[in-house]
Amino acid sequence: MANSKYEYVKSFERPDSLLPNTWIVIRLDGRGFHNFSARHNFAKPNDARASSLMNYCAALLLRDLPDVVLAYGVSDEFSFLLPPHTALFERREAKLTSTVVSTFTAYYVHHWHTYFPAEPLREPLPSFDARAVCYPSVRNVRDYFSWRQVDCHINNLYNTVFWALVMKSGLGRTEAENRLKGTLAKEKNEILWRLGVNYNREEERWRKGSVVFRELKKAEVDATPKTTTPTAPADRSTAPAQAPDPVVQEGEADDGEEALPPGKITRKKKTTAKKEQKRLLKAAEVVVKHIDIIQDAFWNEHPYILGEGME
Repeated sequence: MANSKYEYVKSFERPDSLLPNTWIVIRLDGRGFHNFSARHNFAKPNDARASSLMNYCAALLLRDLPDVVLAYGVSDEFSFLLPPHTALFERREAKLTSTVVSTFTAYYVHHWHTYFPAEPLREPLPSFDARAVCYPSVRNVRDYFSWRQVDCHINNLYNTVFWALVMKSGLGRTEAENRLKGTLAKEKNEILWRLGVNYNREEERWRKGSVVFRELKKAEVDATPKTTTPTAPADRSTAPAQAPDPVVQEGEADDGEEALPPGKITRKKKTTAKKEQKRLLKAAEVVVKHIDIIQDAFWNEHPYILGEGME
């Protein structure tokens, strides 16, 4: 930038680099999506088209931003995880959040017609806001995603019962709200049962949300470095994963290896393993699955997401 007498205005800009050596979660939320979904005739309590569109946009974002190692989404919300070593945009908060939210929004609008061919976009157009939060440990990261998945279950159970009362029992919305005030999960399940709905048979995507990540094959996982992660609180609602949404295939990586100084045998093994994992991840599929991420199973099967192999 050329020097001028006006350049002093740059001094008003504040540094906004996020804390170093911490995990970064960028969570975006739909702005005014209650009204937006009504204008565009979303199905209640859940719309498969809208869910698939959100998942596809998240998968494309992982393709575009290799530093993002995991995403979790439900309804009009998605959280994106970046590892402690990321130097993307020098960890500047404004750059990170604006890039994630603008990229996601652009894909959402661009691919809308694919998922809603008979429902043209109406103004005001869809938009999202975003925030970034730093977490110092793997335990914090695990608890964050557990929190979001627990919220997914709580909100979906309520919405499922609410709309069952409206559409099956003929209650008005205010009546349905009053009927559900103070009810516990057991009571909500009993209401659904009387209405002929078994909540445990509802689709996994609604009860568990969507997990988006790069998936390595088992042989590739076994060949990569592993780090033990803290044990998560037990959860008794685990169910088997269903077939994933359509995947996004990433491009192939260069197989070339850089030469290392002689005499560095141990270092070479470790460095080679890390480089091999990075190569595999760059070529891996970005997949969308609807599975439990509160218990340890998912993290143990995919240790490269939170393990030292990503460092």
